[in-house]
This record gives sequence, C-alpha cells and structure tokens, in this order.
Amino acid sequence: MVTPEVAPPGRDDPPTRAAPSDPPATPPSTGHRARRGLREQARIARILGLTGALLMGISALGSGAFPVPNPLNGLRVIGLPSRNVTLAIAVTYAGLLMVVTAWLWIARMLTTRGAHHPAPERRELGRTAILWGVPLALAPPMFSKDIYSYLAQSATLARGIDPYSIGPAQALGIDDPLVRGIPTVWRDTPAPYGPLFLGLGRGITALSGENVVLGILEHRVLALVGVALMVWVLPRLASRFDLDAGLVLWLGAANPLVLFHMVSGIHNESIMLPLLLLGLWVMLGRDDTVQPWWRITGGAALIVAAASVKLPALLALGFVGVYLVRRRGGRLVDWAVMTAWLSAIAAAVLTFFSLATGLGFNWVRGLSAPSVLISPMSISTNLGLLAGQVGRLAGLGDHTETTMGLMRSLFVLPIAVIVVVLLLGCLRGRVDPVTGTGLGLGAVVLLGPVVHPWYLFWALLPLVVTRAMPFYRRGLLLLSVVLALAVPPTGADFFFRGFQLPLAITAGAAMYTLALYVVARLIRSPGDAGDPARPDGGTDGSGTDGSGTDGSGTDGSGTDGSGTDGSGTDGSGTDGSGTDGSGTDGSGTDGSGTDGSGTDGSGTDGSGTDGSGTDGSGTDGSGTPGDTGAGTRAPSDQEPAR
Repeated sequence: MVTPEVAPPGRDDPPTRAAPSDPPATPPSTGHRARRGLREQARIARILGLTGALLMGISALGSGAFPVPNPLNGLRVIGLPSRNVTLAIAVTYAGLLMVVTAWLWIARMLTTRGAHHPAPERRELGRTAILWGVPLALAPPMFSKDIYSYLAQSATLARGIDPYSIGPAQALGIDDPLVRGIPTVWRDTPAPYGPLFLGLGRGITALSGENVVLGILEHRVLALVGVALMVWVLPRLASRFDLDAGLVLWLGAANPLVLFHMVSGIHNESIMLPLLLLGLWVMLGRDDTVQPWWRITGGAALIVAAASVKLPALLALGFVGVYLVRRRGGRLVDWAVMTAWLSAIAAAVLTFFSLATGLGFNWVRGLSAPSVLISPMSISTNLGLLAGQVGRLAGLGDHTETTMGLMRSLFVLPIAVIVVVLLLGCLRGRVDPVTGTGLGLGAVVLLGPVVHPWYLFWALLPLVVTRAMPFYRRGLLLLSVVLALAVPPTGADFFFRGFQLPLAITAGAAMYTLALYVVARLIRSPGDAGDPARPDGGTDGSGTDGSGTDGSGTDGSGTDGSGTDGSGTDGSGTDGSGTDGSGTDGSGTDGSGTDGSGTDGSGTDGSGTDGSGTDGSGTDGSGTPGDTGAGTRAPSDQEPAR
C-alpha cells in the first residue's frame, strides 16, 4: 500500500534561483567579418558559373563562329552584339573565366570518395552542369568552324561525290552557302573522318539541305545525345574502379573543355568518345570477371564504331584484347582465339559502314588530310619547323617542309614504343585497359602531327575513370584550364585585326576582376540563418551568441546549452538553468548545481523534491540537518513506489 505523501511547507513553492553570475566579457572583435561556410560558398560558385555561361551565351551572338554571311546581320536587337565584336569577345572571355573559376572552385570541394557535406551532392552537380550547358547549347557555335566542314563534306557525299578525293570547294563551288563558312585552309582539303560520321552527316543534310542554321542545330542535337550517353556511362566505369560518380562526372562531363568544345563547338568527339567509353564498359563489365562472348562482341563493335568516326579509337580494342587474354590464362590458344575474334569484328563493322555509305575504303586515304595544317601545339611539327629555320640560318636553303615531314615520321617511333610498353604492362596486370587506352591515345595526340585542344579528350576522359586518377588529378585540372583558354571564341585567326584580341582580353580580364571582387564581398558578408559559419549561431550555434542546435557559444541558449549562460536543454553552463541544470546555479529540472533548487535538488542547498543535498530540506530529507525527516517520495512513471 502506498502511503500518500504530505507536502512539507514550502515544497510546492517555486524554487528560488540564485542570481546568475555575470557572463564573461565578449572577446573583442578582430575587425574581420566571418566568412561564409563551405555550403554557402558552393552555392556562390554555382551561381558564378551560371552567370559566366549566360554571359557566354549572350555574347556569342557577336563573338561566335558564324557562317558567311552572318544570319544575324540587320536584326535590331538580337543582332546588336555582332555590331561590336570586340566588346562581345571581351564579355565572352569574362564569362569563360567565370565558368573555369567556378569549376575549379567546386572541384576543390570534392574528394576521391565523393561529395561530402558541405560540398554539392551528385544531384546538385548534375543540375549545375546542365544549367551551365543550356546557354551554350542555345547559342551560336563558338571556338571552332569545323561544323561548316562537317556540313559541306556531308553534302558532298549526298550529291554522290567522293569527299575523300576532293575538297568541299571543288565539289560544291566556292559560292555554295555550305562552303563560305569554312576557313580557307580547309576548303580544298578532303574529309579526314570515318564513314560512320559522314553517313550520319548525310542524313542531316537530307533534312537541312542548304540551310546552314538548321544543319548546325541538327548536328548540335546529335552532339548533345553523345554527351548524354557519356554522362550515362562515366558513373558505370567509375564504379568498376571504386571511384565516386559525382567526382568523375564533374571532372569529365562538366569539364569546361566538354562544355566549350563538345556542346558549343559541336566537335565529333562528342560521338567518338561516348561510343568508345560505352564499348569499354560493355567489354569489361562491373568488375574483373571475364564477360560472356556476346558482351565482348557488342563492346568490340561499339569501339570499332567509334573508330569509324576517328580511327585512333581502334587502339582501345588492342588493350582490352590483351587484358582478356591475360584473364583467360594467357595461353597460346587464348591469344589465337581472341586475336582472330576481335579482328573479325573490326573487319566486319568497318566493312559494313564503308559499304552502307557507298564510300568503300577510300576513307583510308583521308587519314593524312589533317597533316596539311601546321599545328602550333604539335611537338613534332614545331621541331620540324625549328630544324628548317636552323637550316635557313646556316645557309642550307629552305627545306622546312622536308624537315617537318621527316620529324613527323620519326615521332612515329616513340609513339609505337609507348604503346608497346603499355600493352606489356596490361599483359602483366600492371596497367588496366582503360588507363592503357587513355595513355596510349594521349601519346598519339601529343606526339602526332596535329594537336587541337579538343583532341586531348581522347586521353582525358578515359583517364578520369581510372584508379590512378587521384594521383594525376591536379594535372588534369591544370591541363583542362590551359586548353580551355587556348582557343579564341570566334574560331578564326586575327591576322588582319591583331589589335582586336588583346583589347578584348584586357577588357574581359577587367570584367572578370570585378566579378571576383563581388564574389569576395559575398563570401566575407555574414551568412544566412542556416549558415554554419554565422557568428550569431545558425545550425551549429558555435558563434558568439550560440543560439543554434549545439549552443556552444557564449550565450549557450541552444539545445545543448553548454555555453556560459547554459539556458539550453542540457544547461551545463555557468547558470545551468536548462533541463539538466548541472551548472553553477543548478535551477534546472535535475538541479545538480551548487544551489540545487531544481526538481531533483541534489545540489549544495538541496531544497528540491528529493532533498538529498547538504541542507536536506526536501521531501526525502536525507540531507545532513534532516529538517523534514525521511519522507516518502511520490511515485512517478519512471520510478516505482516505495
């Protein structure tokens, strides 16, 4: 039977709290405003990149790689940027620098294990890349006029003329609308591309005819389909090598080179590389397990299809073949079976595309077409030019073309050596086939006779999804930035207007500096209510006021309440007026502080319900003087009756 409890005098009176001690003085201000948290900085970086992309998209109306004549001429509003090309180029450069800066900024927040708070998550990265790409996809092409060669060569094929024998000017005429926009150096050059790409181009020409703008839009749709396929396959290759998909997508698909030269420039690497990467994934699978023959066959066909756009992609078939031989045991019969099977697939696919387009194997003759151009980024070409100039200075005559051709031929040897060494490494298991493909294609590009910034896609995109990526990540970032700035947006030279580009770059740099100043002001300004870095206590509450969730600031009024005042839920501060009340005053629910006037009353004074303090004036009365005596505590839900 439970004995009812008789309340002693004064027990139900509200506890008397001792005067809280003065909180310590707030430390003097340092004079610097608190920086925003990384989460807020990530949002600012995304906005900076979007602003840059919008500036590029708008200024492309004046700085883009337009056909001849410019279809915007005479239009009142939309044609305004084309009336001041220098200003349009300056705005484009400012936007370009903003996009590159924002891309690097976000890349710094990502780790090899992915996007962790407060960095953007994978979905945010995907949305950001799409938002940056939309203005460029809707704008006129920039950075290259190759799209006009694509249209003219496809039209040549559509008219029943072999595009591998003569150039567009000879086939269509110099005044043809599709020929006018081609740079002079390429007008008489036969097509250097494979039969698959020209077959796709012939289908586009059948729809657009001589409408240049419609043909550009159709090629851009095809390029965007290729980029979408690349976005789909990159995370799957990344999972094979235990890499985070968000990081791989950001360094690969959201790379400024992809935005500038695939989305905006509409280069046919947007078809070649997605097919190559998809073929690698189909042949290799999710792990090191040898795939069934139908997957090996399908993946090999995709790689050969990529080679039907640009032939160097065929190098990937060799690395995957060597890898499969090693996985199957490395016996002589394995070599014979795999070599015969992959060779048969390559021959069948190339024959199919060659016959389906009606071109036969004439496309092999067009492989040397790009070498007619003097590429300033090619090592072999520059050494040949240097040797020719040395001969002229030595009085040996002008043999520049001979020395350049000789040097290009000699550089085939180091390319072959590098590829053979990589194949041996793949056979011994030291190099995976994706890394071998990337490094091999990189050697073909860098030591080859012609180098364009978008050619580096051949090496960059495969290497992004390999296990070694964390080790050369900084190199990839630096290379991407340098190449993104290497080509002017007009895609043309400035031989007869050399003043224009320096003026535009100077003005663009000034605009970019102003944008950085605004960003710096935003970063140093106080954050929003939910910003972790706010001094007045947001979610974390670790600022001066400390009123956030943690409440560990000077005031400490948050959930934890461990600050000086301690009025939060835990109340372990100096005042201790929170639920636990373990501070100096102890007037909270538990009351275990010095005064102990809380519900439990186990403090020095002990005037709470339990009364087990020094004075012992509570109901239980187990304190030292024992004024009330050993009363019985009332039962509660948490404690059985005694």
